[in-house]
Amino acid sequence: MVQMPTVAEQLRAGREAKNLTLNEVAEKTKIRADHLLALEEGNFGVFSAPIYIRGSVKNYAALLKLDLPQILAALDAELKATEKFSEPPPFTDESDKPLDHAMFLLAKLNWKMALAAAAIIGVVLVVVVVNAVVKQSKKNDQMPNLPPAVYQSTNFGDTLPIHK
Repeated sequence: MVQMPTVAEQLRAGREAKNLTLNEVAEKTKIRADHLLALEEGNFGVFSAPIYIRGSVKNYAALLKLDLPQILAALDAELKATEKFSEPPPFTDESDKPLDHAMFLLAKLNWKMALAAAAIIGVVLVVVVVNAVVKQSKKNDQMPNLPPAVYQSTNFGDTLPIHK
């Protein structure tokens, strides 16, 4: 049984068949030369996530005009065999911190509705505060609401003193 060459071996053989240097491939693909070298050596640990490996291999193999579906299938099989990339990373880190939960809820918030609700709450608060201030000022009024009256002296005919 003939063993299939690894992705790394296929990439290196494809580059050498086209007489390209790593720097030329780096310039054409915009992939760093050290990452290209790591791909050709099968050193996937240089990359932080499988998506970067897949993207780099896809671009590299496309430049070399290799069979993309076959290369990517082989890459998936090789990545599943590694400890670091055998399982896909979680979408989110599990966190029970209140700040993380609050930020998650804020991210889901419909800001137009929240702004409208905040405006309504603000108007209601202003009305409540103004009403409370008016009631308090009426309580503190030194002169209660008396009906209009006419001043009458106890001594008829006396006048009020005039201060000069």
